[in-house]
Amino acid sequence: MPALAFKNISKRFGALLANDAISFEVEPGEVLALLGENGAGKTALMNILFGHYQADAGEIEVDGLPLPAASTDAAIKAGIGMVHQHFTLADNLTVFENITLGAESLWSWRQDMTGAKRRIAGLAETFGLVIDPDAMVATLSVGERQRVEILKALYRDSRILILDEPTAVLTPGETEQLFRTLKALTREGLAVIFISHKLHEILEISDRVVVLRAGRLIGMVDTASADRRTLAQMMVGRDVERPTPKPVAAGDAVLNVEGLSLQGEGQRLLLDDVALAVHAHEIVGIAGVAGNGQRALADVLSGLRPDFSGRVDLLGRSIKGISPRDLVGCGVGRIPEDRHESGVVGEMAIWENLASEDIKSAELSRAGLINRANAVGRAERLIEAFDIRCEGPMAETRLLSGGNMQKLILARALSSEPAFILANQPVRGLDEGAIAYVQSQLLAARERGAAILLISEDLDELLALTDRLAVIHQGHLSEVQSTADWTIAELGLAMSTQRAPRRVEAGLDGVGHAH
Repeated sequence: MPALAFKNISKRFGALLANDAISFEVEPGEVLALLGENGAGKTALMNILFGHYQADAGEIEVDGLPLPAASTDAAIKAGIGMVHQHFTLADNLTVFENITLGAESLWSWRQDMTGAKRRIAGLAETFGLVIDPDAMVATLSVGERQRVEILKALYRDSRILILDEPTAVLTPGETEQLFRTLKALTREGLAVIFISHKLHEILEISDRVVVLRAGRLIGMVDTASADRRTLAQMMVGRDVERPTPKPVAAGDAVLNVEGLSLQGEGQRLLLDDVALAVHAHEIVGIAGVAGNGQRALADVLSGLRPDFSGRVDLLGRSIKGISPRDLVGCGVGRIPEDRHESGVVGEMAIWENLASEDIKSAELSRAGLINRANAVGRAERLIEAFDIRCEGPMAETRLLSGGNMQKLILARALSSEPAFILANQPVRGLDEGAIAYVQSQLLAARERGAAILLISEDLDELLALTDRLAVIHQGHLSEVQSTADWTIAELGLAMSTQRAPRRVEAGLDGVGHAH
């Protein structure tokens, strides 16, 4: 008997057919990968399973019994645990409180906090998901919040576990540990639905792959008989090749950072004596596990944290005291870490989000009034140029898929041809087609002459795109070295211990690109 069965599930949102008569089963002890482009219907289907949405047609069975529709409580009681792509945490509660919230009976006289913390610590150690149980969720980075989501599902002894991009914040060693643990749990009968855009992970961890495209089930394939090219073709309906950098000589330094330090709450150092330079025609990568200072560095370079010490010169001037708006006006393009939280305003129209960082330009406003016709016309041109698939510039931005929302942010950041681009996790959660597009846009900006700082937890992306690379660990930044001098093993070690590779280049001379 299957652990889980979808039977002709259909769901429509207005004119959008999110799921069209989808049927498949998940067996006990199986890792089934769910693959598809952004907007293919994966998230809608999982939200129906977990009770957030009610299907228009069809039913779901767990262990042969019908699952009550539109009831998250029923899903949890049936043994379904879900790690959402977009987090469902309470910012005003601690990590411990978020994990245990709702996990104990209301009739309990008191909570066994000691036992619960011991159990959480054991899960965190087993899965390589280190987190402070007493930390407030509001203070956590995106990656740290994802760790809390994983622990929250595991804490409830789920028998069917849905993992949506679970390795986005893990080092290679931690990912290997997670995979080992998942395999051990599946041997005991746990059923896993694994959603990832990393095809090499799907090929490594899954037993079968279900592919969705435009809301329809395109096919199912045994992982043992699949390869990356086959899965990519099934997913997007065409061959997909990621771009590769062309050899180009580095130019003058656009960003110079010396002795950068930044304190957080309780005098904790978020950044400690960071030194960094990024040149024109160059992509410099920053690798590291989430929560080690990436957000702090991005905030400083975006003008959001002026309370730093040290020297940060960007485009020939100190950024001390310069507002985020003025930095954008000076030629800085920003691709933020979290497109939903700080990248766009979901309730605003697409044209409004595209105009939001350039609203005071002569093209878009006059005498303090927005030239709506010009702004909408400009949005139409950017929608076409950046292939933003939407119903038009007047549509609400929240209706875009993740990939198209990222294209909107790229259009806004790159259309003015900025001299410096801060790209923070630019392809997180994107499918193969969207990844290839985003990376091609960054490489085109590099060829044009932009200096790009790429902060990413995807080591394959960093090794493929960057000219030089460094690792950030507990606020310390290693020496920036030629990407050719790093291996994945060395990066993983440095991300855990800040140990630098054996081959060290001296200084910033000969910033020549290895690609």
